[in-house]
Amino acid sequence: MDRATIAQSINELGAATLGEAGGRAMRDRIRPAWLGARVLGPAVPVRCTPGDNLAIHVAVATAPAASVLVVDVGDIPELGYWGEVLTTAAQSRGIAGLIIDGGVRDVDALERLKFPVFSATIALRGATKLRAGSVGEPALVGGVEVALGDWVIADADGVTIVPGATIEDVIAEGRSRAQKETRMFEQLQAGATTIELLELDPSPVSVSLN
Repeated sequence: MDRATIAQSINELGAATLGEAGGRAMRDRIRPAWLGARVLGPAVPVRCTPGDNLAIHVAVATAPAASVLVVDVGDIPELGYWGEVLTTAAQSRGIAGLIIDGGVRDVDALERLKFPVFSATIALRGATKLRAGSVGEPALVGGVEVALGDWVIADADGVTIVPGATIEDVIAEGRSRAQKETRMFEQLQAGATTIELLELDPSPVSVSLN
């Protein structure tokens, strides 16, 4: 499967479907920094020394165009590791977006520039730019191990990592799941219930409607 087909398939299926089809869904603390943010692309994992964002600056300068930076900041999330300056630099290099298990700032500018950012928090104080880190080595972000070669899809439902080693299987399972849901929607609109379609046992639930 070529890159264009992968991107189209991931975009059509979305984070929720892929997250239940073999993708790895991040913890729900990772949310869009501004309403309507959406991004997909090959992941470039980044690891920072807690409290420092030098590795992010290096990633912006070296990551391929159309990639998504996926950043682990360690156990000090409450700093603004990313803001308008890094956004401007990233856009000039064609970077598609940012997923970060930490804080960002300049949110109004991020929205104005339409740069997709998904973060754990919004934070005002900045980070230092001095300490060790890595770009391209595996990183744990939002509770998910992310490696070079993985893909990321982030939308209003959250963030899902699709492992590069199983990407075709995940897409195939995602398509199957989407087709089943389409049939279910048709049956529900025709009067079926979720109890019937999902073969649920309603007996543990007491119902008193009179």
